[in-house]
Amino acid sequence: MSDDLERDLGLYPTITISMGAMIGSGIFVLPALGFTKAGPAVVLAYVLAGLVVLPAALSKAEMATAMPESGGTYLYIDRAMGPLFGTIAGVGAWFSLVFKSSFALVGLGAYLLLLVPLSSGLVKTVALVLAALIVVLNVVGTEQSGKAQSIIVTAVVVTLGAYVLNAGFVVEPTRFQPFAAKGSGGVVTAAAFVFVSYAGVTKIASVAEEVEDPDRNLPLGMLGSMGIMMVIYALVVVAVVGMNDPAVLSTSGPNGGPSLTPMADGAGQLFGGVGVVVISVVAVLALTSMANAGVLASSRFPLAMSRDSLAPRRLAHVSERFKTPRNAILLTGALLLVLIARVPVVELAKLASAFQILVFSFVNLALVAFRVSGVESYQPSFRAPGYPYVQVVGLVGGLALLTQIGTLPLLGAGGIIVGGIAWYLLYGRARTDREGAVGAILDRRRSDEPVTSD
Repeated sequence: MSDDLERDLGLYPTITISMGAMIGSGIFVLPALGFTKAGPAVVLAYVLAGLVVLPAALSKAEMATAMPESGGTYLYIDRAMGPLFGTIAGVGAWFSLVFKSSFALVGLGAYLLLLVPLSSGLVKTVALVLAALIVVLNVVGTEQSGKAQSIIVTAVVVTLGAYVLNAGFVVEPTRFQPFAAKGSGGVVTAAAFVFVSYAGVTKIASVAEEVEDPDRNLPLGMLGSMGIMMVIYALVVVAVVGMNDPAVLSTSGPNGGPSLTPMADGAGQLFGGVGVVVISVVAVLALTSMANAGVLASSRFPLAMSRDSLAPRRLAHVSERFKTPRNAILLTGALLLVLIARVPVVELAKLASAFQILVFSFVNLALVAFRVSGVESYQPSFRAPGYPYVQVVGLVGGLALLTQIGTLPLLGAGGIIVGGIAWYLLYGRARTDREGAVGAILDRRRSDEPVTSD
C-alpha cells in the first residue's frame, strides 16, 4: 500500500487554490465589519494586513522548496523548532482552517437569503450539503478539486473585475471623507480583524507534495496569488465604500449591526435589476471555493502529523484508487460538519484568526532557525529576499496586530496552544525522539563550549 501522493497540480491550479482560499469572506463579508472599525480607511487596513502577511509568505515559499511535502505550516515549524512546537502548530492550523471553512459555508447563507426566501434552518442544511459535497470532491482527487477551484476562481475574478470597473462610474468621493475618522488605531484594529482574509496565501504549502515542479510553482503560486489579492482587495473595498451609504454598511446587518452582504448592497447600481442576483451567485461560488481550499489544505495537517507519529498512523493512509489522504479528509470533513451544525462559527472564526497571526509569526522564526542552524538537509531552491530584516518585521508586525484583536480571541488561541501541548505530552512525546533545527543550534553551541576540569 503506497502512501505517496500524485504531483498533478500545475502553476495555474496552484495559484487558484491559494486565491480561492482568500476570495471569500475577506471580500464578500468582512469589508463592512472592517468599515465599522476604521471608516473609509479600511482600505489601508487591508493593505497593512497584506504587508504583515508578506514576510511569512516569503518565508514559507523558501521552506516549501526545501521541503515540498504535505503539511505546510506544521512541517516547517516542526522541523525548525521541534515536535512540541510542531504539534501546537499542526493542531492549531488544522482547527483554524476548518473553522474558516465552516465560517465560509455558514456565511454564504446571508447571500442565499438574497436569492431565495430560506429559513435559517434550511440555510444551515444547504451549508451541510455543500460541505459533504466538498469532502467527496476532495476524496475523489486533488486534480479534480484543483480543476474545480480553477474554474470557480476564474469566474469570480472576472466578475470582480466587472464590479470594480463599473463602480468607477458611480463611486462618490465624498464617502471617503473624513478618510481616517477613527485614527491610526482604528486602521490597526481593522487590519487585525481582516488579517484572516490573507491566511489562505500559504495554504498551497500544505499540498506541496501534489504540486508539479515545486521549485518553480510553489514560490510563484504563493507570491503571485498574494500580489493579485492585495490589488483585488484594495480595489473592491474602494468600490464597496464608495458606492454605499455609511449607514448601510454599518447598520443594515442582523440586529442593526454591520452588513454581511456589502458586495450586494451596491450591486443594483452596477448591474441593474439583476445586480444583487449576480453578486449573490458569485458570492456563493466564492465562499464554496474558499471552503474547498480549506478542506484541501487542512486535511494535510493530520496526514503529515501521522507520518511523524504525532497522530494515529491510519491518518497517513492514501487511497490506492484516488491517491488522496482519504482518512485525513474524512476526519476533517467530520469536524467541518459538526461545526456547521452545532457551533456559532462566526465567533470561532474570530478566535481562529488570533492563532493564524501567531502561526505566521512562528513561520518567520522557523526560517531564521533553518538559516542559523546550517543543517545540510535544508537546501531551498528559492531564497527569501531581505533576510533577516523581513522576518523581523513580520514577527514584530504580527505581534503588534495580536495585541489589537481582543481578549477573547487571545484566550481562544491560548486554549489551542494548551490543547496542542496536552496532545504532545499524552500521545506524541513517547513516539518521537527527533529534534528540530533549534536543537542542532543548541548542540553546536554546547560542543563549542570550553571543557573545564576541577
